[in-house]
Amino acid sequence: MAELSIQQAMELFLKKSKLKQGIQGVRIEKIWLEIMGPTIAKYTDKIKISGDTLIISTTVAPLKNELIFQKETIIKKVNEAFKEQVIKNISIR
Repeated sequence: MAELSIQQAMELFLKKSKLKQGIQGVRIEKIWLEIMGPTIAKYTDKIKISGDTLIISTTVAPLKNELIFQKETIIKKVNEAFKEQVIKNISIR
């Protein structure tokens, strides 16, 4: 049996557990400012992950349009921050 570090064991556990999505949801809220910058973070009301979809809520119409144009970039940035493919789609509300 191979020996695992604590980090490797935790990552393996999370991949197989139902806790992973909840942890990703908390993590996206924490790194959203870092990924998108203070202006966008300030005007987004809610960020959450549902399955492989990132759901972004905002009441600012120009921001909605900007986010629509940046969907591919946002997906790339989020997946890079998580160091795995977590997001495949984005829903803007």
